[in-house]
Amino acid sequence: MFPDPVEMFNDVAAYGRKMVVIIDPHLKKDTSYPVYNSASAKNLLVKPSSGQGEYEGWCWPGSSAWVDYFNPASWEWWKGLFKLTGNDGDFHWSQSTNDVYIWNDMNEPSVFNGPEITMPKTNLHHGGWEHRDIHNINGMLFHAATAEAVKYRVDTPQRPFVLSRAFFAGSQRISAIWTGDNMGTWEHMAIGVPMVLSNGIAGITFSGADVGGFFGNPDPEMLIRWYQVGAFAPFFRAHAHIDTKRREPFLLEEPYKTIARDIIRLRYSLLPVWYTAFRHSSVSGVPVLRPQYTVFPEDPKGFSLDEQYYLGTSGLLVKPVTAPGVTETTIYLAEAQPYYDYFTSKVYRGKRSGTNVTVPSALHELPVLIRGGSIVPTRERPRRSSSLMKRDPFTLRIALDASESATGELYLDDGDS
Repeated sequence: MFPDPVEMFNDVAAYGRKMVVIIDPHLKKDTSYPVYNSASAKNLLVKPSSGQGEYEGWCWPGSSAWVDYFNPASWEWWKGLFKLTGNDGDFHWSQSTNDVYIWNDMNEPSVFNGPEITMPKTNLHHGGWEHRDIHNINGMLFHAATAEAVKYRVDTPQRPFVLSRAFFAGSQRISAIWTGDNMGTWEHMAIGVPMVLSNGIAGITFSGADVGGFFGNPDPEMLIRWYQVGAFAPFFRAHAHIDTKRREPFLLEEPYKTIARDIIRLRYSLLPVWYTAFRHSSVSGVPVLRPQYTVFPEDPKGFSLDEQYYLGTSGLLVKPVTAPGVTETTIYLAEAQPYYDYFTSKVYRGKRSGTNVTVPSALHELPVLIRGGSIVPTRERPRRSSSLMKRDPFTLRIALDASESATGELYLDDGDS
């Protein structure tokens, strides 16, 4: 289907876009596969409980073996596979470019014929460790090795992007995470919001749920609401099983297609806000999405609210709609400050004791308020990719507080180093 991958990658990159390809931890156990041959010859594969030979399980390519990332030698070997210009005579991924990034899936690890669909607890890793002792950290080591490989595939270190399904403490430094194979239902859409907030509180702040659900066929209303949820999650991706119906936004009928387009454009316009929030999170540890109680920790009325949240320090307060047939929604305001509708600038007055306000939330309306005292920087010119926005002007939305003042924050860097 793609006879010249490099040409395809370069065609996409010409529009400032990147590609993300999936690389799983299992290796096809086949002597005609050079990656498996190299790992086997270097004794880098997980062993069965006997300690002899290589553990063999079943995954997507059929009979498979797994690299042991507890072996320090495996990291240098893995990094060599990603080199673009050579790997000291060993196999390397020559049909790749600097514009290709990685998605590590199945890295718990998933083993189709294994106990509990994973690796036997008695398998042996480097140093004599049984798999039962290190299972929870296994996936993190895999995507950590991949991040190192992407970073150093050329002489000048490059900022990596790696998406991972499995994670552990430390994953937040190197990978984005998604919440796994969800269903295309209203219930799974709704529960995805507190899941992402919980991940953020635990330190895994670059996370999100599959927009539309991985399984199932959401109707247009559900799909639009899911795009609204996704557009205000740190990791925003539509993803579906191969057997689901096609649901790309451009295939939708009107008015759904235009609504979906406007949501995606909104996400792009707010990238300066997201970038600033990610920077702040990277140095402070405070999550990108902030539940109500993290912004107002002395207000017990906000402790149970897990369906509305603030985006970084931007002052944006978001409450996505996650139920069908909704035309208005209630947002809790915890302070005696004005809040402004992001799209219409309508003012909602908060109270010192806290109050609920009703906000229009028809299908084309996304409940987003700006906290009084905030300045929100955006880039409003529609572009084909974020990299093409680098020199675009900023638009500032200034939302005055009760004392008629406002402040904002904007972080910029080269995006690569």
